[in-house]
Amino acid sequence: MNLDAKTIHKIADLARIHIDEKQVDTLIPEMNKILSFMEKLNELDTANVKPLVYMNESVNVWREDIIKQEITTADGLKNAAKHTDQFFMVPKIIEK
Repeated sequence: MNLDAKTIHKIADLARIHIDEKQVDTLIPEMNKILSFMEKLNELDTANVKPLVYMNESVNVWREDIIKQEITTADGLKNAAKHTDQFFMVPKIIEK
């Protein structure tokens, strides 16, 4: 597939980029070179190749979440300047 100036402008429009007319002349051979390389890649037989999601087969090992009570609510509120029976009291910082 050979690109022309009209196709270059259409691609630039789809990519939402501005291309000057003087840049079009340099882009045509560069993009044609890229497309010819992609056509070479399409010639490869990839029938027995699994789709690649990650570069290696490693699986992330996550530990299971275990809920446990580290400290009680009363112990957590001991050093609070102001608190109720269950909550920290903080000064209001957003005014209406």
